[in-house]
Amino acid sequence: MNRSSQPPVPRVTRSAGGRLTEPAERLDSVPGPYGKQRRKQTDSALAQDLSQMSMSGQDTLNNSPSASAVKSSSRGGLASVARLVKLGRCKNVVVVAGAGVSTASGIPDFRTPGTGLYANLEKYNIPYPEAIFNIDYFSNDPQPFFSLAKALYPGSHRPNYIHYFIRMLHHKGLLLRVYTQNIDGLEKLCGIPDDKLVEAHGSFATAACHLCYTAYPAEEAKKAIMNDKVPICTFCAATVKPDVVFFGEDLPQKYFLNTQDFPKADLLIIMGTSLQIEPFASLVNTVRSTVPRLLLNRNAVGPFEKVPLRRTDHMELGDLEETVRRFAEMLGWNDDIEELMRSQETLSLPTLISSPLSVDQTSCQSRGAPAGTETSRSKAGGQRGASSGSEETDSETDSKSSASSSQST
Repeated sequence: MNRSSQPPVPRVTRSAGGRLTEPAERLDSVPGPYGKQRRKQTDSALAQDLSQMSMSGQDTLNNSPSASAVKSSSRGGLASVARLVKLGRCKNVVVVAGAGVSTASGIPDFRTPGTGLYANLEKYNIPYPEAIFNIDYFSNDPQPFFSLAKALYPGSHRPNYIHYFIRMLHHKGLLLRVYTQNIDGLEKLCGIPDDKLVEAHGSFATAACHLCYTAYPAEEAKKAIMNDKVPICTFCAATVKPDVVFFGEDLPQKYFLNTQDFPKADLLIIMGTSLQIEPFASLVNTVRSTVPRLLLNRNAVGPFEKVPLRRTDHMELGDLEETVRRFAEMLGWNDDIEELMRSQETLSLPTLISSPLSVDQTSCQSRGAPAGTETSRSKAGGQRGASSGSEETDSETDSKSSASSSQST
């Protein structure tokens, strides 16, 4: 993306505060490359398909509205969406992924009572759980985060079946983009190309000063943190941290691809997330109202807590890995995913720590730049974008090579 040709974007920061409400219907009135008349025809056909499938799979409702909503979605949700995919109705799939995607890899999520990350932070002596990812608290005392970071650094965990399901969406030529809250790097490790991935909360792949945003060698930062030392900025002597987005920090520039992707999506899959962190949580409300949204999760969250559900909403609650396996079997993809996992595991692990930014890249970090247009996050995103040329070619080759197989499914 040519950043110079893009209008300045507003400053958007990660927040744990109240949820933003953005009804999806408003997007229908926004002028754009997708004409309203053409969109209405496509949406009507899609809604008709969903309506017919829901009616054919609906049983007698019991006395509990919430129970009937969950049961009907559990009975027909996966099958309805799988049929749409197999009919070729869904060619621009957007995936929204949270910490629950990585629990099958042995990485705890954040909010599960008893086992979640936030329930096991007493040893770090912090005033409240979210403080460990608060930029102001970090500026005052970085040690709690660095202690936690030693356990979070990529390298000791492997991608699981869910990651490879998302990779298979790309392999079939259906994945528009995956937006992940995770900082574990497992999406990249399973082979999802950089141009198909938005790490909305950053990653450990790059590092920078938290105060002046000067780039710092990521490998040196990791070495210091692993040895219980504090990496120091060579420019202003402030503390360096990995480019993980903290509460109060700007989101990466790549995050703003959502303004193009979500209006274009014809299927939204939401998996393994509590939808409690803004502005990420509100992304699910920015697809068109007639676009099917499928929630694969342990609990109903966000707009899926409403009874009744929106007519194009479906959810399947329970163990995420088991649910995704059943979904893949309905699509006829299970054998392909298993084979992909075997072949990927035989490859050598790609490095998740990038080389330091060049002088040309760091020079764009002007102190006089408009607020929100350039931060340490956008700098890290710029590096990934600059180095993703070969990955983009791999992405295109991967999708094209599977065109015939996707047509047959």
